Amino acid sequence: MADFTAEVFQNEFLPAGGTDVHGIVRITSTGAATGSVATAPQGDGSAAEVILIDTSGSMGRRGVQAAGVAATAALKEITDGTLFAVVSGNGTAQIVYPTSRQSALAVMSPQTRGEAIRAVEMLRASGGTAMGTWLTLARRIFETVPHVTKRHAILLTDGVNEGETAASLQAAVQSCVGVFQCDCRGVGDQWRVEEVRSIASALLGTVDIIPAPEQMAAEFESMMRASMARGVASAELRVWVPQGAELLFVKQVSPTLEDLTARRTPINPLTGAYPTGAWTDESRDYHVAVRLPARTIGQEQLAARVQITVGDTVLAQGLVKAKWSSDDSLTTRIDPAVAAYTGQAELAQVIQEGLAAKAAGQDEVATAKLGRAVQLADKTGNDEMTTRLKKVVEIDDADTGTVRLKKSASKIDEMSLDTASTKTTRVRR
Repeated sequence: MADFTAEVFQNEFLPAGGTDVHGIVRITSTGAATGSVATAPQGDGSAAEVILIDTSGSMGRRGVQAAGVAATAALKEITDGTLFAVVSGNGTAQIVYPTSRQSALAVMSPQTRGEAIRAVEMLRASGGTAMGTWLTLARRIFETVPHVTKRHAILLTDGVNEGETAASLQAAVQSCVGVFQCDCRGVGDQWRVEEVRSIASALLGTVDIIPAPEQMAAEFESMMRASMARGVASAELRVWVPQGAELLFVKQVSPTLEDLTARRTPINPLTGAYPTGAWTDESRDYHVAVRLPARTIGQEQLAARVQITVGDTVLAQGLVKAKWSSDDSLTTRIDPAVAAYTGQAELAQVIQEGLAAKAAGQDEVATAKLGRAVQLADKTGNDEMTTRLKKVVEIDDADTGTVRLKKSASKIDEMSLDTASTKTTRVRR
């Protein structure tokens, strides 16, 4: 059984009339990987994997061959006993393995692994791109095994969703919410980061760019290995706030930024549950903001109770508190973790806005936004983001955010910056 712990980073002191309380709640799991399907007997059915491969015409012979090699790398990481399927997607979607119509999923074994590898070697490129159709088929596959608790998919695309409307894609994505998690990858520079990120975000997955086809195999291997290590199939973050309080937002801020506020499922009038997906041995940070009725100096109040649960079992709990004080040295202090993550959230926003402005030909707006991004990355010590920004802008003065747009910046560099914008640097105590 996995062990979970919770730590709270905050400044609990408010001035007279103060109302807003912010806390960073760090949830850490240990021993989660030991309960994974890796220890389950063959055919246990405690996990299911679906690999969705783009086989549209734009992939071409080289792309589809590389995708087959990547799928093979992923298949080799799937533990024996796991249920799995491989789907080919273009303007339609079809299961390429298992080939038997009796079941939409096969049980991984040396034999079925070999058969699946031979099946993906036969893939060919043709047709358009309709990712909603791919996701819908994945959902139907997973729905054939309602008893399976850990369901995960990998989606690969190289292009823009053109075979269906944006509304159709959104409807398909929403129909998959709560059914399975999905990590998404785009290969090359002809896909839209915002489009693919919306899929990954809704389905509690990750998004990233694979610059060249030959790099797909290592990425697929890494994604599948990470999925196999998640021994806790699904956990929820439950947040209670007192009567009369307003929960302003709940956001995951590490390892990636994800606003969970709108995903609330009511437990009771004062408590809401927020999905966090599957866990391995890891730490995640959550930013909780609560607005309380103003109190007088000397009063104290519990602002929020934050719990991590599996089913109805509470595994760890953190308390966000409020104390009203007349001591300015206490009430004016901003907790370093709250400040850092607030800055990193702004960093992600200005990067995305700056790149959108650049793509629209609004160079002045793009320069201002990306200049602010450089300033924030420098201030928060985010060296990785600074390195990525340097590929898109010339930095004259990081401290003031004075930059010039690089005319020679490649689309790959811009997309790499965009996909990395929601990845955060862990704040240490």
